[in-house]
Amino acid sequence: QLQLVESGGGLVQAGGSLRLSCAASGRTVSPLTMGWFRQAPGKEREFVAAIVRSLTNSWYADSVKGRFTISRDNAKNTVYLQMNRLQPEDTAVYYCVAAQGYRSGGLHYRDVDAWGQGTLVTVSS
Repeated sequence: QLQLVESGGGLVQAGGSLRLSCAASGRTVSPLTMGWFRQAPGKEREFVAAIVRSLTNSWYADSVKGRFTISRDNAKNTVYLQMNRLQPEDTAVYYCVAAQGYRSGGLHYRDVDAWGQGTLVTVSS
């Protein structure tokens, strides 16, 4: 069974940066698609970014384009999310995800096969 373990969350001031990491284990083949969702207090879980195993396609939510960058190291079965120019509205629990497919625009939560436990990102104003 695929396991995803996130790290790198924390507290940062507005305008600052954080890098999230997610290590996948439990399968011999790296998942086709890995990415990130987030859930802010009182809001629904939303797609943030995703990238395919071949590194040829990646997708971002409009709210993070130009500020967040997703990358992937298949040799380490690890996906990263570099988050720059963070804003208070980025405050959320960030979940690493894996899927055996993808769709136009990235991932829907129904596409996801595995979820990490989540890591909290808090951006203070």
